[in-house]
Amino acid sequence: MADYGKLLVNVTTDTGQFPIQNARVTIYVIETTIPVNRQLLEGEQRGDEQSPGRQLSEGVSEANPESRMEGSVNGTNSFDLGNQMEENAANSSVEERKTGENADNLPGTTSQAEENGTYMQAPTDIFRQADITIPSSELQTRLSDAMFLENLETDESGQTREVELETPPLQYSEAPNEPRPYKNYILEIQADGYETALIIGVEMFPDVTAIQNVQLRNQETGRALLNRGAGTTVHLIIIPPHTLYREYPPKIPESEIKPIDETGEIVLSRVVIPEYIIVHDGVPSDSSAPNYYVRYKDYIKNVVSSEIYSTWPESTIYANTLAIMSFTLNRVYTEWYRNKGYNFTITSSTAYDQKWIYGRNIYSNINYLVDSIFANFVSRPGVRQPLFTSYCDGSRVSCKGLSQWGSKTLGEQGFSALQILRYYYGNDVYINTADTISGVPASWPGYNLGIGARGEKVRQLQNQLNRIGRNYPAIGQVAADGIYGQNTANAVRTFQRVFLLPVTGVVDYATWYEISNIYTAVARLSEP
Repeated sequence: MADYGKLLVNVTTDTGQFPIQNARVTIYVIETTIPVNRQLLEGEQRGDEQSPGRQLSEGVSEANPESRMEGSVNGTNSFDLGNQMEENAANSSVEERKTGENADNLPGTTSQAEENGTYMQAPTDIFRQADITIPSSELQTRLSDAMFLENLETDESGQTREVELETPPLQYSEAPNEPRPYKNYILEIQADGYETALIIGVEMFPDVTAIQNVQLRNQETGRALLNRGAGTTVHLIIIPPHTLYREYPPKIPESEIKPIDETGEIVLSRVVIPEYIIVHDGVPSDSSAPNYYVRYKDYIKNVVSSEIYSTWPESTIYANTLAIMSFTLNRVYTEWYRNKGYNFTITSSTAYDQKWIYGRNIYSNINYLVDSIFANFVSRPGVRQPLFTSYCDGSRVSCKGLSQWGSKTLGEQGFSALQILRYYYGNDVYINTADTISGVPASWPGYNLGIGARGEKVRQLQNQLNRIGRNYPAIGQVAADGIYGQNTANAVRTFQRVFLLPVTGVVDYATWYEISNIYTAVARLSEP
């Protein structure tokens, strides 16, 4: 008997702040192979205008027989969209390998492991996105080899309805070395005036709602590949296998507390939750890897969804999320990579940092948890900086830090998140909260706002909702009178529904800061 999970798709413009109504979302199940010219993808990723082969086609020879694209198989010009894709990803191993060099010794622009030639850049996880130009008829021919499941359409808020999709049994995610615990799907997203997006490898687990956020680029302001020939410009995103299912390089050991008293070193004076962080999508010294500006909360949601399974106990997910946030904030606080001459905050490499995957889906339980605790981190008494909370899967790899699979067992035994953290990091650790949150007009008042509330905080909330409502008309407009009445509660409910928060009509911590974040983003777009 099959299990099921739910999928919801949000479609916005490439700024992320304008919903696209009437976007067409087609769901396919991954059961087949779609040929792709790998030379094209390599050239496009480099931004090489003269790269060979701009058309999606078969039979193009490859000078280098070792494919560098996730899922490419057997020296052919194709990638497998089913189990064979993951088997070949496993055969090509990992994004890079390391030999246990200490990452604290990462000098200047090259790590000791790289200098010694002791890691390998392997043929997976390199080209997760690319642009290709293909005749519309050929794209449909390729996709006809996949199994069509359903067509969806977005509403005025850019959302589809939730749809149930088949998944593997829940028990597959309950222990290591089980069959793949999620099922992969393909999404094709189209909208008039925008480039088509094709996402391969959406991960669906049983009994949770997957959220796929998609940003479409306007055809006129995109990369304008259509100028090079008739066809449909397709933004291709390939999601590699989950870190718990396929082998990725283990973390290079680092000290839990960083020395910050070196001459000339840049260190923040206090812990600040950044509005954005810059993610380097590769190993530190790979100058060809792109940097992405990612909202801090979105980054954490992505990493949690990439590092652990969304089906695990709530306290386990909570503990792992705190470890991931503390790890990230240690990088922010110590300006770790900037002090080594790099222009980014953190990498997507599991050998150096933690897994972040461009374009991947997240999950509703992880989404709300991060919104509720995003300003927290792990501390020790007398230590100002967030703890560098190392962790590993605890099955294939052991480490001095949190075991992901072990934390699942503890959660099942009734351990709280703090108890799980103390089990691995010591009894003196505690959950701290940052005093400063960047990019918000004002801090949460410290209590929930609901019907009957009055004052300047309510007026500020109403003004922010009205500005957001210009981008998201379903929210509507309310009188900015400082009185929290039924109309304000209705606007809050709509906001919560659109931005995937529990629909209560009450402004709690998570809702306040999500309203602040969205308000800041849409208001910034209107500035000259």
